[in-house]
Amino acid sequence: MIKVEQLNKSYGGGASQVDVLHDINLTINLGERLAIVGASGAGKTTLMHILGALDKPTSGQVSVEGVNVFALAVEELDRFRNRTVGFVFQFNQLLPEFSALENVMMPGLIARLPDSEITERAATLLDEVGLSHRLSHKPGQLSGGEQQRVAIARALVMEPKILLADEPTGNLDSRTSEGIYGLFEGLYSKRNLTTIIVTHSAELAGRMDRIVTMEDGRFVSE
Repeated sequence: MIKVEQLNKSYGGGASQVDVLHDINLTINLGERLAIVGASGAGKTTLMHILGALDKPTSGQVSVEGVNVFALAVEELDRFRNRTVGFVFQFNQLLPEFSALENVMMPGLIARLPDSEITERAATLLDEVGLSHRLSHKPGQLSGGEQQRVAIARALVMEPKILLADEPTGNLDSRTSEGIYGLFEGLYSKRNLTTIIVTHSAELAGRMDRIVTMEDGRFVSE
C-alpha cells in the first residue's frame, strides 16, 4: 500500500542546515496498523507530514499503490490529500465557529460533494463515534475526548484508504484515551484502513500490528 524509499528531509542550508530524516525505508501493507514510537524530536511528525503530502522530502520517494506521490501534479496532489488520506492530529484543529457536524462535513465541502451526501456521511460518522446527540454543538461546548472523536469522524468522512494519526491521545487523560483506543479498533475492523499512528502510549502502540522506533531521524528497531 505504501512504500518509502531512501527518504531524507533537511531544513535550511549551509552551516544552519538541520537534518531531520535520514535514509528512511518502509513498506506498509494494505490494512496494516503501524505504530511509530520514539522520543520527542526523533522525526516522527515530520515523517507523518511527508507520508500525508503535507510536506515534501529533500530526497527519496513515497509511493502509494505504486504511484509516486511527489510526482503528481498540484491538483492531483490536492486530491490525494483530500480523498486518499485522513488526518488526526494531537491538537484536533477543529474550527471553533462551526458545529461538530459542520466540522466533519468540511473536507466534503472542500471537495464540492453534494450537500445532502456529505451531510449524511458526517451525521452517520458522528453517530458511529458516539456523538449523534452533539451534532449542533461547537468545539468549545465539547469535552477533549468528544473533540477528538469529532476529529476522527472528520478524518474518515472522505472514506480514505489511509489514516494518519499523530499523538491522537496525547492531550487526553487515561480514561478518555482508553475510549479512543476502542474507537480506533472498531474503525479498523469495519474499514480495513491502512493506519499509521505516532504515539507515546505503550498501550496504544501495543494494539498495532507492528511497532517501529525512531531515534535521531532513523529507524533503530522494529
